[in-house]
Amino acid sequence: MVTSPKLRVAVLFGGRSAEHEISLLSARFVVESLDPDRYETVLVGIDKDGRWLLQESAHLLGAARDPRLVKLNAAMPGLLLPPYSQPGGDGLIRVGEGAPLGVDVIFPVLHGPMGEDGTVQGLLELSGVPYVGAGVLGSAVGMDKDVMKRLLLQARLPVLAYEAVRRADWRHSREAVLNRLAALRFPLFVKPANLGSSVGVRRVLAASALEAAVVHAFEFDDKLVVERGLDHPREIECAVLGGDVPRASVPGEISIDHPDGFYSYAAKYVDESGAVTKIPADLSPAEVAEVQRLALATFQTLECDGLARVDLFLDESGEVYVNEINTLPGFTAISMFPKLWQQSGVSAAQLMDFLIEDALSRAARKRGRRSSM
Repeated sequence: MVTSPKLRVAVLFGGRSAEHEISLLSARFVVESLDPDRYETVLVGIDKDGRWLLQESAHLLGAARDPRLVKLNAAMPGLLLPPYSQPGGDGLIRVGEGAPLGVDVIFPVLHGPMGEDGTVQGLLELSGVPYVGAGVLGSAVGMDKDVMKRLLLQARLPVLAYEAVRRADWRHSREAVLNRLAALRFPLFVKPANLGSSVGVRRVLAASALEAAVVHAFEFDDKLVVERGLDHPREIECAVLGGDVPRASVPGEISIDHPDGFYSYAAKYVDESGAVTKIPADLSPAEVAEVQRLALATFQTLECDGLARVDLFLDESGEVYVNEINTLPGFTAISMFPKLWQQSGVSAAQLMDFLIEDALSRAARKRGRRSSM
């Protein structure tokens, strides 16, 4: 359990991905939810060039809640996280000073590549500082939608038909790739394989729009996932908390009312009326049980830890399909993850407590492992 004196929690946010601004909004919610009587926060922003910068609470908390208007304070001191354990697990140090900040645990609130995909998690592992969320493996496979779906299929979990497209294949045999994708049946969703927040995603209703959607998605990644869509799916989300026995929240539902026709970036973060959430979702007890079963099975199949949000589709025939997992889901004021747990009886402050305690517990187990014969 968390005991006095206060734990120093480094909230790590920003990052080099296209989801940089959403990460800033998520960090604000996390900082606001951390109990000041139990935790002392250290704010660490990663700018789009990859520099780690100390940040001030007043700057973060005073910023707008519009992702188009938020940004880091680039004038703040630089920080480093040495890739080795330091005496006392001090972790972060100021550039040019070598003075440790005395961090007890790191809370990554990063979305997308170079943050949610195992890269930062690898550095955190090397540093020896406890951290919240999935490790290197779970983060990497959860980020790559193609690898994720392959593992889910191997575990015999239901996913929609899809094709992975690599840039080299597209460059050398574009016509063949288009024919292969069209055979999936429209509507199709064209997605960068390693991004979230619906960045780069387009819904394609006819073959005439497919090429442009693929070209657009390749602006964000070297591999795409093109997935067969359902005609009138219900979008269901379920949150998972790890620990020794992972548990699932009540499911929620997202109803889309936006010109994009799906839960796009604009519908999520820009247009206040782009989507309506209903928590709990209007599901039968059997449907709730199936959604929670699939969410937990997805979490465990993909070797996740700490937390995740599993997104699913419910079609008109009652079949449930796993869409994807988010190993560092959004924590903005409108995000489903904290809302789902609030409706499940876990407040935002309790959520922070659980995630930090889980991170410390996992780190203690790792320290107890033998490293030699």
